[in-house]
Order: sequence, then C-alpha cells, then structure tokens
Amino acid sequence: MAFKPLHDRVLVRRVESEEKTAGGLIIPDSAKEKPSEGEVVAVGAGARKDSGELIEMAVKAGDKILFGKWSGTEVTLDGEELLIMKESDILGIIEASAAAKAA
Repeated sequence: MAFKPLHDRVLVRRVESEEKTAGGLIIPDSAKEKPSEGEVVAVGAGARKDSGELIEMAVKAGDKILFGKWSGTEVTLDGEELLIMKESDILGIIEASAAAKAA
C-alpha cells in the first residue's frame, strides 16, 4: 500500500473483536460494535508549531492503540477498510505486558 498520511494524521487498521462473550455466548455480526482498538499502519511527519518547528509524533507504525468510538474517517485502500484520524483522537498506546516482552 502506497499511502502516507500528512501532518499529524495516522492510518489505523481496526483489530477484530471477539466472537464470543466471557460467558460463551456467540455475538452475531449485526450486534457487534466496531472495535475502538487498532494497529497503526502509517503516520505523518507531525504537526507544526506557530514558529514552524515540527512536533514529533508520539505513535509509530506497528503500535497497538485505543481510540474514541467516533474517531477518524473510514476509507478503503486496496480493498481494506482503514481509518484516518488525527493523533489527538488517539487515547493511548497499548503496551505488551512485561511477561510477554521477556518471552
């Protein structure tokens, strides 16, 4: 895919949600909410201050993130549904647990 977001925008691929609840009930597609978790595919260079200085992005490609329910604009690139959103719409980065990092 040859797409590079501009400024402080981020291209995100949604992470699929679970098919079952904790109690074992299967959730039909029509009842599923769109997940608010995703993986960063590409990032722009960053925003600029009034002085012209570049503000570096806090996320990078490959980061797992959480974002608001109504964040971003849905786009289809190469047949894949993705989101483009501003970095400020990202609520946080999901970090792997210490045990997973050690493995």
